[in-house]
Amino acid sequence: MNHSHPCHPHSSLLTHGDPRVAFFNQLAARWETDSDEMARTRQRLTELLPRLGLGSGQHILEVGCGTGVVTDWLLRHVWTGRWVAIDFAPAMLEQARAKNLPVEWRCHDICDGPVEGEGFDVALCFHVFPHFRDPVAALRHLALSLKPGGRLLVVHLAGSAQINAFHHDVGGPVCHDHLPPATEWPSLLQAAGLTLQQAIDRADLFFVEAVKSGLNPGTN
Repeated sequence: MNHSHPCHPHSSLLTHGDPRVAFFNQLAARWETDSDEMARTRQRLTELLPRLGLGSGQHILEVGCGTGVVTDWLLRHVWTGRWVAIDFAPAMLEQARAKNLPVEWRCHDICDGPVEGEGFDVALCFHVFPHFRDPVAALRHLALSLKPGGRLLVVHLAGSAQINAFHHDVGGPVCHDHLPPATEWPSLLQAAGLTLQQAIDRADLFFVEAVKSGLNPGTN
């Protein structure tokens, strides 16, 4: 069943002043027009599927789902128990909902707080982490959204240097959106109650996998 959680006009999402929301809203209608790029992304995801470790019965949180391109593709190749997809751009989610996928769509900014409900087995951040206005808060809320032993996956189909140069060239609200290099992730994750399992940062792939410890930071 396709569940939706629309953004309400007075939600903090629309009042905290993050210019990225309007930026991605404006891109939503043409987000999927480059069919060649979509095909390349699907091919790379095919190669990465074993590394992602998504499987039957898992409760998945997809953060920054956009128009649901990756959501749609993954659901066709990975059978899971429940899929919740969130994004902070209402126009992106409108495009995603039109796909009528068996997904619970939620308009939510992970920087504002964790995703409510039972803990997730996996939180997948595909091509989204640099756009978190508060990455420290985002990681803390991701950890709170995971069950003990749950995994965080941060994936980009290019390295941190390439991603950061790309955003600089795009300019506008994403000009300074920064993906920390692999060397910075152990301390970032530890502060959120996550433990780094592996980190790859090369020109054609950025991949971070972390596991949640038994306790959430800041819950005392």
